Amino acid sequence: MSLQENTIGLAKDEEISARDPEAAARALALVQQLIEEGEEAEDRKDLKDREAIRLDLRDTLSELHPADVAYILEALPLDERLIVWDCVRSSQDGEILVEVNEAVRETLIDAMNKDELVDAVEKLGTDEIADLVEDLPPDVVAEVQEGLSHEERAQLRAAMSYPEDSVGARMDFDIVSIQQDVTLDVVLRYLRRLKKLPDHTDQVFVVDRDERLMGTLPVDRILTHAPDQLVKNVMVADVLTLSPLEDVGDAASAFERYDLVSAPVINESGRLVGRLTVNEVVDIIREESDEEAFGAVGLDDDQDLFESIWSSAKARWIWLGINLFTAFFASRVISAFDGTIEKVVALAALMPIVAGIAGNSGNQTLTLLVRSLATGQITESNQLDVIKKEVLVALINGFIWGIIAGLFAWALYYNSPDGKLLGLTMFMAMMLNMLMGAVVAILVPLTLKKLGRDPALGGSVLLTFITDSGGFFIFLALATYIFSV
Repeated sequence: MSLQENTIGLAKDEEISARDPEAAARALALVQQLIEEGEEAEDRKDLKDREAIRLDLRDTLSELHPADVAYILEALPLDERLIVWDCVRSSQDGEILVEVNEAVRETLIDAMNKDELVDAVEKLGTDEIADLVEDLPPDVVAEVQEGLSHEERAQLRAAMSYPEDSVGARMDFDIVSIQQDVTLDVVLRYLRRLKKLPDHTDQVFVVDRDERLMGTLPVDRILTHAPDQLVKNVMVADVLTLSPLEDVGDAASAFERYDLVSAPVINESGRLVGRLTVNEVVDIIREESDEEAFGAVGLDDDQDLFESIWSSAKARWIWLGINLFTAFFASRVISAFDGTIEKVVALAALMPIVAGIAGNSGNQTLTLLVRSLATGQITESNQLDVIKKEVLVALINGFIWGIIAGLFAWALYYNSPDGKLLGLTMFMAMMLNMLMGAVVAILVPLTLKKLGRDPALGGSVLLTFITDSGGFFIFLALATYIFSV
């Protein structure tokens, strides 16, 4: 928006319900109770009682923030979810569709007809519509676009044109801009005319007549400086700006580092095209965290908890199949040393210790590396230093805990003639396997990063495979050599 232009995409007149961190949990319990009472009333064929319960359910949902309703929908099985969705007031439909995860969103969209979808989506801002476009039927998208202004259609096309993980795909077009040759009093009067500022407005953007960003005017400066001061004398000229093509994860890191509430997004010619806000950044950080956690075990981070049993089973097949293969491989490694195990039976009892400790140590390194890569702390210039440090840490831990494990093995089999040799085998195997685990934990995420893949993807599974198979091989090969000397 500028002083010379009409307001575009202002906040809705309707006030949303007050936010309460515990409201969603309490409401979920209440909703589940109401659903159970409704089912009991239906079993009794008490239509009057059932309708009263549905009205209570509608009233309960109407008092909640759309994000809380989304939380409830994600926590319910499909049949109960659709009951709740039917009781949600239509004015909230669009905001809730934006809040729920993709898998749940698909089930809700499938339950809506074309008119309901159009009515829900057309109430949203262009940035929110862009988030939903991929999940909406083409005819719904076409009708929604027809109802947009020329500028809003341009904004929608722009948002859809950017890569999914770019700033442009997540930026907000609801901005307030002014020119630098007006006074703060004029700015104040202009802001009052807007009735309501866009959410997370901590600064007003200063642009020239060609919409090129000149600086920002923090809201606190508007309030604390003399009204007759010119904007150009009060504004902040040196501001952090983002490019629409910039990786959204890097932008989130900048918000975290500099405690930003909002940041302007400018194109290659310096023209202001939107802004990134802290609420979007919080979503980005949460999504990245979920992606890391689920990706480590080979799962999709955007799954419906209550999707069909068959779909859930299929989603886990790939990595379960890999696990099965790796387990068979590890068993073949063990079987290759049958002679050694028959000769020294105690080896069978000590083998899992070596693999388990190395796996845990490797997972510590893996978690550290994945997180550091995600935050951008590991670069080409410091990558070698990180590798050296983690290898040395593994060597120190391997030496210390190898000695401890070796002494324990010796103590356990003190009365056996093989006690000392078992202790020596444990020491050497622990040190070598922990070193191997660290190297693998370093190489897996770094290699995936270089290949343009998620560093967390299946890292834990691959690490377990190598530390198990490699650990068994190292331990039994060492034992074969030591006991044959």
